[in-house]
Amino acid sequence: MAREIDDVTGVIVDAAYKVHTGLGPGLLESVYEAVLARDLERRGLGVQRQVAVPFDYDGMHFDEGLRIDLLVDGIVIVELKSVEKLAPVHSKQLLTYLRLMNLPVGLLINFGGATLKEGLHRIVNNYRPSPSAPPRLRVNEGGQP
Repeated sequence: MAREIDDVTGVIVDAAYKVHTGLGPGLLESVYEAVLARDLERRGLGVQRQVAVPFDYDGMHFDEGLRIDLLVDGIVIVELKSVEKLAPVHSKQLLTYLRLMNLPVGLLINFGGATLKEGLHRIVNNYRPSPSAPPRLRVNEGGQP
């Protein structure tokens, strides 16, 4: 039975907190990606790294133009950053990935800040969480301009 999106995002947030607490800020994104992917797999989630996002535009086809950091259980995109402060373009990038892949939810996680809370954003694409979703999963929702 497939897990619910809110359950999957909850597991990802918990794992990201563990990774940020254990490693702290300042490492390369690739390190956080590898460690988070392994932790999620140990928790029973399916994880694909560096997934190509093919798309078509104006009669042109792009196979390798975009890559997402993590695709978890085939339903949640995780975009990782390791910067001092997120820029508005980072959430727009994730929303574009969600739209191209026709997925409802993604997490933008910045491991570069002093705390994970300031760098954790849930981006949605035509999705409403279940009414029973914990409030912590409904904060920082953005995505519909």
